[in-house]
Amino acid sequence: MRVDLLSREYPPEVYGGAGVHVEYLARELRAAADVRVRCFGAPRAEPGVRAYAVPDGLAGANAALQVLGVDLEMAAACAGADVVHSHTWYANLAGHVAGLLYGVPHVVTTHSLEPLRPWKAEQLGGGYALSSWAERTALAGADAVIAVSEGMRRDVLACYREIPEDRVSVIHNGIDTDEYAPDRGTEVLARHGIDPGRPYVVFVGRITRQKGLAHLLRAARSFPPDAQLVLCAGAPDTPEIAAEVTALVGELRDTRSGVVWISAMLPRPEVIQILTHATVFVCPSVYEPMGIVNLEAMACETAVVATATGGIPEVVADGETGLLVPIDQAADGEPRDPDRFAAGIAERVGALLAEPATAAELGRAGRRRAVEHFSWPAIAARTHKLYQSLTG
Repeated sequence: MRVDLLSREYPPEVYGGAGVHVEYLARELRAAADVRVRCFGAPRAEPGVRAYAVPDGLAGANAALQVLGVDLEMAAACAGADVVHSHTWYANLAGHVAGLLYGVPHVVTTHSLEPLRPWKAEQLGGGYALSSWAERTALAGADAVIAVSEGMRRDVLACYREIPEDRVSVIHNGIDTDEYAPDRGTEVLARHGIDPGRPYVVFVGRITRQKGLAHLLRAARSFPPDAQLVLCAGAPDTPEIAAEVTALVGELRDTRSGVVWISAMLPRPEVIQILTHATVFVCPSVYEPMGIVNLEAMACETAVVATATGGIPEVVADGETGLLVPIDQAADGEPRDPDRFAAGIAERVGALLAEPATAAELGRAGRRRAVEHFSWPAIAARTHKLYQSLTG
């Protein structure tokens, strides 16, 4: 069986959970299928992987239109595939067109949904209408839709009522717990100015409304003064959110020491060491279908404080592997009472900073949960079984 995986992200150009998912899914599927990866960006040296650049004629076009141009080139290259499997709206239309063109099943994995990310209109302007159209068209026409959590499955069926329930199945994201494991070294901390002798709270993610970084920065005003705050945060969606985060970080630095902001995308081993030594990892997302980053922190034996939204409660067991923060969300996903939400983050982070032994036990339980429930070989096997059900 030949499977073409279609994705915007693939190593080394990975900035979110979808790219991590495709990387590991491709690796595990190769034992059972002929896997071809089609992605965006610069040429890749890896066998079986081809990257596509924006067509020259669209160089000055709206970003969403550029994506659709890449999608058409990717779709054309799928001749000979038995299954096409697309990830995120960036590649969904490529899978939809390839499925129609070559008469093969199209599988979609939903890592997020455009209707639940209205803030993207800030980033894409009219392109948001195009991204929303592409996603709806692809999901409605897909032969199978994979949701990365039960919460995501509910969202798919609520947003796209035309999709039959039996066409949507749940296959969780996974984690490589051999790679993501505690690293007790400290050379990475020293290089980035993190004091291993002081407790610290860490955030890892993009600077986007979805990830809720501004809420964490407001919560950090109430963190104990001896705690450091480490932000592995870059790739801002818009100049406006970049300016907001810069101002909030500046305000914190005026009132406390130990605020470390790393804006560059770090190599994975460096992130693992930073996660390992943190007292608490915080995921303040207002929208998170599952959140691989929570699994990454858990696998590094770090306690998690995360928003009780989307698929996060399926990953972070409240009171067992971390603490969940309630959120009352408005239609745009933002908390109706931002101050209350920030206070909830601060309260739970403060509780774990005050009880480092409890935080450590939650971290150990988190790794056990990651190992037992979220292995990539099992996830790839379930995905391959779905392919077989569609191809006969």
